[in-house]
Amino acid sequence: MALQLKRPLAFIDLETTGVNLATDRIVEIAIVKVFPDKSKTVKQKLINPQIPIPKSSSDIHGITDEKVKDAPTFKQVANELKQFIEDSDLSGYNSNRFDIPILMEEFLRAGLSIDMSNRRLVDVQQIFHMMEKRTLAAAYKFYCDKELIDAHSAEVDASATWEILEAQLDRYQNLGDSLDSILQFTGEDQYVDFARRFVLENGVEMFNFGKHKGRPVAEVLKAEPQYYDWMMKGDFPLHTKQKLTEILNRTLLKK
Repeated sequence: MALQLKRPLAFIDLETTGVNLATDRIVEIAIVKVFPDKSKTVKQKLINPQIPIPKSSSDIHGITDEKVKDAPTFKQVANELKQFIEDSDLSGYNSNRFDIPILMEEFLRAGLSIDMSNRRLVDVQQIFHMMEKRTLAAAYKFYCDKELIDAHSAEVDASATWEILEAQLDRYQNLGDSLDSILQFTGEDQYVDFARRFVLENGVEMFNFGKHKGRPVAEVLKAEPQYYDWMMKGDFPLHTKQKLTEILNRTLLKK
């Protein structure tokens, strides 16, 4: 079954210095942009993270400080990347919990805000784990009967993810052939910030961590204004702090 697209779908894969959304940086990005007519275009860039790349990370993706020393910084390519995905829904493998959140952090650090309000986010790993529970390489073998050569090359991984999604549509007829039908099957995460420190419950932003877990964010900010200061000074992602500030400002306006 072929996926029916109403607008482009951008498959994103990142290689990074690590997995901390607040402190780690992108060292390579690949975006495979698939159009409704099934044509595609690819954008791939090495990125100078401006911080050392740990050997443990280099051992995984093969990207070293030497390899990126002459590469552009994210800020230098941020506007180009923003324009490339501006008209697209987004997809990837574990993208909702990693690639998209860390990409949004980089955009915020570069001073660019990306409107995510009307985008559909399809995480191919979510479908796979609900159906088979394996890794990307295993998914590629299982669905496409191919070996994933050069895994952890961002472009290879992003392209493989697109192939896997197409194969999943062929295999699982109940997924339908649109992003709406896929998300109806997998469900859409009701989160406020990408790091999922806040989640939505019946339309209300709730804390999803710490001593206030399960309490409305606005309620806590009214009762303990100092908690806002603690979070803003803490090692939380910029997107989390941005959403916290939005909730605080909205709460103050209601007074």
